[in-house]
Parts: sequence; C-alpha cells; structure tokens
Amino acid sequence: MASKYGVMRRTGARNMRYTAKNGYKMSSKMPWGNPVVYFFSLVLVAVCVTPVLYIIVGGFRTNSQITNHPSGLPKPWVVSNYEDVVHSDIFWGELGNSLVVGVGTMIGVVVLGIMVSFVIARYRFRYSKAMYALFAAGLMFPMTVAITPLFIMVRSLGLSNSLAGIILPQIAFGLPQTIVILVPFLQSIPQELEEASLLDGCSRLGFFWRMVIPLSMPGVATTGILTFVGSWNAYMLPLFVLSSESKYTLPLGVQMFSSEHSVDTARVLAFTSLAMIPALICFTIFQKKIVGGLTGAVKG
Repeated sequence: MASKYGVMRRTGARNMRYTAKNGYKMSSKMPWGNPVVYFFSLVLVAVCVTPVLYIIVGGFRTNSQITNHPSGLPKPWVVSNYEDVVHSDIFWGELGNSLVVGVGTMIGVVVLGIMVSFVIARYRFRYSKAMYALFAAGLMFPMTVAITPLFIMVRSLGLSNSLAGIILPQIAFGLPQTIVILVPFLQSIPQELEEASLLDGCSRLGFFWRMVIPLSMPGVATTGILTFVGSWNAYMLPLFVLSSESKYTLPLGVQMFSSEHSVDTARVLAFTSLAMIPALICFTIFQKKIVGGLTGAVKG
C-alpha cells in the first residue's frame, strides 16, 4: 500500500481512485474541472462584461464610427470625448455629491448595523429573535415600493433637495442587509472569550471595541462595500428628492447629460463610463473581502 502511494506521489496522478475490485485506476473525472461548467461560466462572464466594455470603448469613438460600425473598434482612437467630460465642472460636482452620499450612507449603515447586530447576537432578551426576523423581513421591501410615503416624510422633515434627504433613507434601507450579514459573525465569537474579558475587568463596551469590532472586520468590510456601491448606483430616491442640478448625483447626471446630448452618442458613452468606473474599481479591489465576508456569514 505504501508503494502504491509512493507511485501516486511520484507520478502526480491526482485523478486516480481506489476500488476493492480493481485497485487503483484512472478516474473519469478530469483534474482541471468539468468543461461544461467552464463553458457556461465564460458565457456568463461575456454577457456581463461585454456591455461594460462596449460603453468604455465606445467613448473612444466618434459619432460617425458608431453610426457606420456599431460593433467595431475605434479607428482611430479619440480621446477628446473623455477630455471634454473630465474638464467639465458639472461632472466633478456630481462626483463629489455621489461621494458624500456614498460615504455618508456607508458610515451610517456600518456604525448602526454593528451596534444593533451586537445587541441581537450577544444579549439574551425575550424578543431578540423577533427583532432579527423583523430586520430580515426588511429585505423583502425595496425602496421603490415605499418611494411615495418616503418622499412625503422627507419633505415634511424639511430634507427635500438636500443630500441628507438621500443619506438617511438609504441608511434605513441598508440596515436589514447589514444586520443579516453581521449577526452570524458576532454569534460565532466564542462565549468563553467574552467571559475571559469580563474576568479581566473589561466591560461590555470594552469587549465590543477591543474584541468584537476587530474580529468582525470581514463582515464590516463586506457590508460597507455593498452599501457604498448600492448608494453610488441609486437613482430612484435622488430623482424624487433632488430638484436642483447642483445637488445631482452621478446617476441623475448621466440621465441629464444623455438628454442634453442625445445626438452626441460618443460623449454620452464617455460620461457613462467615467461615472461607473469608481464603483467598478471599488468592487474589483475588495471583491475577495466581499466573498470572504459572505462566506463567514453563511458559516456562522
């Protein structure tokens, strides 16, 4: 048996399996995976990536190139479309508004979400499970369903046509997802660790700051990134709340720019690609943290 294992290690035959009747023989399963899975994965990637590449590459073309050859490559490559957008003060103003809304929403959701999740996960009281179920049920009610009463509430509070009128509702609608992800993280922290901290003289608040937050950073990073990207792409709520062009976020700016330059398709594509690049960069850089955070939440 040892010699057989030695042969397997020397030959590197990972796709061998042992049976009582025939001993070791080659398995029909390919070591690099199923080609059907790879094929459908490549098709899915192509379907998702092709529109994004078309928008980015289309910004380097002229209107005549797009009209004559809609699916062709730029010939020659034109940079003036992106230069016009970058040199526009409107684009940078809308970019700043989107950053304020995205960062403000992310901070509010993460801070409030981790505090509520800590109470639900670590404290034992009568309605803890009911409270968690209530927040989980909030995932079934998107903002679009409540947009009319939400607009009335924002207007009655005097927050219409302000960035705060976007940030506060987005924090409220972002909390259910955050709590659903963070509660399993906090529940997976051993109870013995909390008891040892209390014996060492650490209070509940000290345990929260010194132990809970560092241990739950994968989940915090996941919820923060998802909240930022969702806030960056939000369109419905800013459309109802904002009425001044100086307060527009980038999704509204793209719609307004498309309406004003409906004939200039190449410049519209350049504006659209620049508007979505920050969210794509953020998601690409932190995609491993997002996957790791969601995996930890499922395990918890």
